[in-house]
Amino acid sequence: MSLSAILTEAYNFFRNHLTQLAMLTVPLLLVQVGIQLWLGTEMSKVDLENPQFGAPHMIAMMLLLLIFSVLIAALTLFLELRSQGHNPSTGMVLKASLPFVPPLLLAGVFSGLAILAPVMLFAAFGPLWLVGLVISFYLFARLAYVNFMVVVERLTPLEAIKASFSFSGPIVLKTIALLMLYLPLSVVGAQLSGAASLGGLPVQMLADTLMAFIGLFVNLALFRLYMVTKQPTAE
Repeated sequence: MSLSAILTEAYNFFRNHLTQLAMLTVPLLLVQVGIQLWLGTEMSKVDLENPQFGAPHMIAMMLLLLIFSVLIAALTLFLELRSQGHNPSTGMVLKASLPFVPPLLLAGVFSGLAILAPVMLFAAFGPLWLVGLVISFYLFARLAYVNFMVVVERLTPLEAIKASFSFSGPIVLKTIALLMLYLPLSVVGAQLSGAASLGGLPVQMLADTLMAFIGLFVNLALFRLYMVTKQPTAE
């Protein structure tokens, strides 16, 4: 299936299930954005010559990872159930997604370390950090299906990482193209957030949540690419 067809189907799904997606994800996104804004404010106060991070910052980071894992688990489970023709309630999806949170959290930490390793390693060699960034983005594309492997395939974190790397090989260019959608969304989001900050914290929080919700479209497109690639293999 072509990328244009995948994007069209993802857009139609996003539009047709807008209310359900909003009910499922917006409350979690509000909490996530709230934590991110607080951490951003705290980081701006840090003395660069003597940075100090206390227990509240560590707790906030752990909460951020936890909320993100719940969000991804719930969204992925919702996409799987809808692809099977079911129409689950928001409460049912959230409750059923909780068992996937621990393995998703572990898989996210492991894959995140693997993605960051090249850019951190090459950063020690000055201009070569750009090479590390390219390698990291490539690994990001190869590991973009880890959450689907955990939730849909019911694999363990390490199995999900291996399966995603193997699965994404033939479709890595399409995956990279879909992930590149994050770039314009990030630019628009930064501009909107800057403008919204003039209206105060509540306005900025709503604007950032809106952009985070729109960014979920990339997850929908990746799931559609995952499904159309998986089906011929399964057959």
